[in-house]
Amino acid sequence: MNLSDINNLDLKDITSAPAPVRALILLVLFIIILAAGWYLVWADAWQNLETARAEEQSLRQAYAAKKGQVFHYEVHKRRLVEVEQSLAAMLRQLPDRSQMDALLADINQVGVGRGLEFELFRPGVESLADFYATLPVAIKVSGTYHDIGGFVSDLAKMPRIVTLHDVALSPSKDKSLIMDARVQTYRYLDESELAASKKQKRAEGKK
Repeated sequence: MNLSDINNLDLKDITSAPAPVRALILLVLFIIILAAGWYLVWADAWQNLETARAEEQSLRQAYAAKKGQVFHYEVHKRRLVEVEQSLAAMLRQLPDRSQMDALLADINQVGVGRGLEFELFRPGVESLADFYATLPVAIKVSGTYHDIGGFVSDLAKMPRIVTLHDVALSPSKDKSLIMDARVQTYRYLDESELAASKKQKRAEGKK
């Protein structure tokens, strides 16, 4: 094939053109069709494929996240059960209002049982929390180091929850020790107190 074959080409009668010219024309037509197909069909299909791949990756990530949430949900569920059981056990250690006098008497008896002398045993004012109330008791006792240590240990072993705060030790004239402290006792609120506490919180929230 030479240039004269192309220059003498009759577009109206391509079938009579030489074989190399016909092959070149077919190649050009094939390239045009391929380019047109790419532009009209394949470009959109390729874009859709890329979009689908991105969506697949997003779905995989969402699945992995949800799978992790399901795993952690079971862990949190077990922990919640454990917390509820611990809370129930602690609640069983809280006396009600009618049992507070007996609890205070028990605290006093624990100290007397250790040979301590009470110079002060003064209950304070209750403060209310979500479902329980705290009652501070100011105490001042005198005794030996070992007796005071035994008293503190006995308080920790009581079946009711009793905590010790603001402890201050000082020597006395007879070589014993004086302990000033605050004993904290706890009780749970009855239904009427719970209702009143919730009502007060709602009223405070509206202010």
